[in-house]
Amino acid sequence: MSSSDDAVLARRARIARWVAIGKRIGYAALLVAIIAFVIGAIASFPPWTVALATAGLVVTCIALPPAVVFGYGVRAAEREDRERRQDLRP
Repeated sequence: MSSSDDAVLARRARIARWVAIGKRIGYAALLVAIIAFVIGAIASFPPWTVALATAGLVVTCIALPPAVVFGYGVRAAEREDRERRQDLRP
């Protein structure tokens, strides 16, 4: 394994960490939005529930899509590396 491979693996690991953080934030914000909506539906939608549900959805829309896309990219790169290693074995 060369030093350039190490740099690529380190960068991939760093991106994977950011992906995990982005997914946690995105899914947590979605959960907050859902809970706020349910509470709002039960309580005739007080303004704070509408604001909280909207904010949760906005955060979800900002955080989750890039995390999911980059997550697919990291997994595809890891899968390609595994396939290449298998092709190189005798």
